[in-house]
Amino acid sequence: MRLGRIRRSGNVQDRRAMGPKKVAAGGGLGLLLMVGLIFLSGGNLGDVLQFVVRNQANVQNQPAPLNPQQQAEQDEQAVFVSKVLALTEDVWSELFSEYGRAYQPPQLELFRGTTQTACGHGAAAMGPFYCPADSMVYIDLSFYDQLRDELNSPGDFAQAYVIAHEVGHHVQNLLGYSDLVQRARMQSSEEEANQMSVRLELQADYLAGVWAHHAQQQFQVLESGDVEEGLNAARQIGDDMLQKKSRGVIVPEQFTHGTSAQRVRWFREGLRSGDPSKATLDQFFDSSYSSL
Repeated sequence: MRLGRIRRSGNVQDRRAMGPKKVAAGGGLGLLLMVGLIFLSGGNLGDVLQFVVRNQANVQNQPAPLNPQQQAEQDEQAVFVSKVLALTEDVWSELFSEYGRAYQPPQLELFRGTTQTACGHGAAAMGPFYCPADSMVYIDLSFYDQLRDELNSPGDFAQAYVIAHEVGHHVQNLLGYSDLVQRARMQSSEEEANQMSVRLELQADYLAGVWAHHAQQQFQVLESGDVEEGLNAARQIGDDMLQKKSRGVIVPEQFTHGTSAQRVRWFREGLRSGDPSKATLDQFFDSSYSSL
């Protein structure tokens, strides 16, 4: 990506050198925090809840200090994250303005090991996640090593896609889709609730593509191979691929994010169309599940 002239966001809180902050947990784990947890668990909510219980007593533990080379690499990644976040702010501010609304950007916290959020405890093992209760995106930069080495998704645009997806959840929160899904989940069976989560995640992939479409139009930030990196990242984190890797079997009833094919399809469609209209976004919830 060509980010040399892109500004840094002022909405990044760098807590990598600090211990977990103290925040009231409110009603416990929020919906989208659990969705973030499921990101690397293969879609098994039971595994997620077991993880939370096992780690409740150890949330104050912090990882070993970084060596100078690791610190320099993470500092460079922090600058990258800040610039990508700034791009999301500029793009979504312009798009919201076109529809007569003011965009309220999220804060983004960089942490190491564990942190405390308004949705509950956060940990590096969750992968990046968004908490709607405090309108914050949380990222432990070590995830980008996992993205490259364990999820076979190298490249800077793969990293940008992850940020854009989480900011997509923030856009959903502002537009009311997150509340819609949370209400529907409370009145649904487990399988139906999972399907609502898939709809939300695919819409976030689409919104990430919409962002990339307009970021390229406005700032010409994409280089040769960037789109392929983003599509590959979407492919690698499909529920079917993650379940196959983690458990050796694929259980569609437990999908919470969508298949590799679905995630690629909707990220690509957002890239192609750049259309954030309400009619288009409503289709993720109005269409039959089988058509997604």
